[in-house]
Amino acid sequence: MKSSTSLLLSLGLLAATAHASDRVVYEGKSGPGKGKHVVFLTGDEEYRSEEGLPMLARILAERHGFKCSVLFAINPPGWSSREIKEFMKANKDAPEPKPGDPDPSDGNIDPNEPSNLPGLEQLDNADLVIMLWRYRRPTDEAMKHFVKYCEAGKPFIALRTSTHAFNGLQGEFAAFNKFGKTVLGEEWVNHWGRHKAEATRGVIESGAKDHPVLRGVDDIFGDTDVYEAAPPADATILVRGQVLKGMKPDDPPADYRKETAKGAEQGINDPMQPVVWLREHKNPSGKVNRIVTTTMGSATDLQSEGLRRLLVNAAYWATGLESKIPKKANVEYVGEFKPTMYGFGGYKKGVKPADHELK
Repeated sequence: MKSSTSLLLSLGLLAATAHASDRVVYEGKSGPGKGKHVVFLTGDEEYRSEEGLPMLARILAERHGFKCSVLFAINPPGWSSREIKEFMKANKDAPEPKPGDPDPSDGNIDPNEPSNLPGLEQLDNADLVIMLWRYRRPTDEAMKHFVKYCEAGKPFIALRTSTHAFNGLQGEFAAFNKFGKTVLGEEWVNHWGRHKAEATRGVIESGAKDHPVLRGVDDIFGDTDVYEAAPPADATILVRGQVLKGMKPDDPPADYRKETAKGAEQGINDPMQPVVWLREHKNPSGKVNRIVTTTMGSATDLQSEGLRRLLVNAAYWATGLESKIPKKANVEYVGEFKPTMYGFGGYKKGVKPADHELK
């Protein structure tokens, strides 16, 4: 939402605005990840990927040596018709801006922006993508970089709403509207636990406890709810989500019955839904993508040390460094991390990518 102050500036009191960079890059320090480049794709309206993924990038760079580039959805230059309508609704007596007028908020991080996703050319030299997108619609030129990366058989770690990362793609890229189902192993189905009322306890799958991605991992908790998910037979389930009766880590498991999307009734935790799985996806080019998918991953979920360690381990595994996964990877925050509670419209306004730089 534009303020009346920003309107005056946009109408001529400030002729030009200096724009910050559209990304933040953390150069890797020493560690096993040195020489590997991880590109983080943030861009969702609800789960504060623009806060959680920069935090995770700092850990991978400072604690484990990976170079990490974090890309954002950016408010594009000039007033849009939607922004003008919203502004005039809130500021009835203000002069009406014209489409395309410059505004000081141009260049801010805007998770609601579906198409202005600059920096995807970074994928051309990336070794790993870690993403939390929701219903994005990149330009055709930007999508070419994403498709090239995917067809090269490079790995993905996909969080939460990445199961429905794209929407509205046309022509040669339309198949990527089903990226979640065809590549990650599941698309959006529905909320299995009650949204904002029943949290998730991560329960390690008994047959997977020795997998290197789970090395040193315990006590996984997230205050987001469990999603319904049915990964394909070629997926390896690592963690299931126990639906809790409330939003606290020590709340007991929920114990009611519920009908699945396919109409079968079952206990809410019998069986528990998969919340973390791996697969090796053979793409149309014949190359194989290593995939780690989790339906957890909001910024608030990433307060869980166990979940952060699983994702750090996954970065090692996805980039072929599984033999170097530490016994208990260091996942302490680098700098302060106090995430915003998830919710539509709840993102922090006025933040630019440069605000995420290490001070």
